[in-house]
Amino acid sequence: MAVGRREAFSIQFLQLTDAALVWLAFWLADVFRAPVREFFGQEATDAAGLAEMTWVLYLAVPFTPLILELLGFYRRPRTKNFLQSISQLIRALLVVLLLLGMLSVFAKLGEASRLVLGVGGLWIFVLLILRDRWLHAHLRKRDVREDLKERVVVAGSDDEIDEFLAELDPEIRRAFRVVGRFDVQHADVKQLYKLLREESVERVIFTAGETGFSKVAECVEACELMGVEAWIAASFMRTQVARPTFDLMGERPMLVLRSTPELSWELAMKAVFDQVLGVIIIICSLPLWVFAWVGIKISSPGAPAMFSQKRAGRYGQPFHMWKFRTMVPDAEALLEKIKEEHGNQMDGPVFKLDRDPRVFRFGALLRKLSIDELPQLLNVLKGDMSLVGPRPLPLYEVEAFQKSEHRRRLSVKPGITCIWQAGGRNSITSFEEWVEMDLRYIDNWSFWLDIKILIKTVPAVLFGWGAK
Repeated sequence: MAVGRREAFSIQFLQLTDAALVWLAFWLADVFRAPVREFFGQEATDAAGLAEMTWVLYLAVPFTPLILELLGFYRRPRTKNFLQSISQLIRALLVVLLLLGMLSVFAKLGEASRLVLGVGGLWIFVLLILRDRWLHAHLRKRDVREDLKERVVVAGSDDEIDEFLAELDPEIRRAFRVVGRFDVQHADVKQLYKLLREESVERVIFTAGETGFSKVAECVEACELMGVEAWIAASFMRTQVARPTFDLMGERPMLVLRSTPELSWELAMKAVFDQVLGVIIIICSLPLWVFAWVGIKISSPGAPAMFSQKRAGRYGQPFHMWKFRTMVPDAEALLEKIKEEHGNQMDGPVFKLDRDPRVFRFGALLRKLSIDELPQLLNVLKGDMSLVGPRPLPLYEVEAFQKSEHRRRLSVKPGITCIWQAGGRNSITSFEEWVEMDLRYIDNWSFWLDIKILIKTVPAVLFGWGAK
């Protein structure tokens, strides 16, 4: 049975996880071998332990996930019931144990402890069934919560959309939240721009088989400019930025035009790296958190030391971004007055002003040392932000975008630092230049690029290059 790229990626991730659990199961079996013998009143023997039978690990660790895949253990995790999981797992374990037993006897690979094999098999069953049921419960929970589903627009005629949704595999359909239907043939493409913006759409699925090529191409251009994936059950078309690839949705072949980094192990590494390094930085910087908290309370009493502001996250989805407060308590209310009296050093919708009078003296120090940004690590741990990515903008600034292509910077997770901060930081005054740098980051993204940006950010923060 053919699978799509996302499902294939998920299966590979689960196989690696299960391989690690198999290794853990045999390790636990070896650790508890002596207590088990004592519990059953058996004397210790010289039977080989796991250290003397490492060949078991070399066989069981890689082959168990492969056999499980052949038996369909990783397919349909949302709809597969508990008895199906148990049946597949027991059959796979019987095959693995039979294979190990035959090799032990006939190939004479080494003496095998039946206790380690038996207890190890039990541990494998327990750990893998717990992992499987946890994933099942997690996915079903996501299916219930509409806010966690992928926001999708289906484009085509009413009949084509109805037919597509009716034929779509329920396993896939449950992960979607169809936030809009778009009539490619009769609706104005401006309505699609509005729909993508207002609903924070992540993917548009085109089912317009009988629609003119030029109309579909115009709609694809809208998706391309705004950084939204376009999945097309239609013919090929040329693009300027988006990269065309094939994928499967259930059994239906699709052409995907993607102008953002493709799902890959590099992206998975980025997500893990964000979480691990985020925790490390928080622990190491705790004295700075205390310093900032106490200093703000003394320098500017009457308001919390931390404040949150609604910012535009991936695809424009709002989230609350945290920072240490560096401005007077009524800073938001004074914004329009400050613009009238002092102007704006940044062209376009973004506001920037050196020596903003709303910033109190201790707040200016926090900004100079970038300590005010530390609470954003909480957003990283929550998953709203990444360590590296385009800076998140307030919702009112995003709504003021004059060009649709500016929204493509919202097609990836926002970050604490990015190319322009690591280089010139606040020296940029052209919003177009800022967006251009963000889009260049998106188009050329790699995990190594993130590492280089983080390395460049360290001296920029320590020496306050460009910070104001």
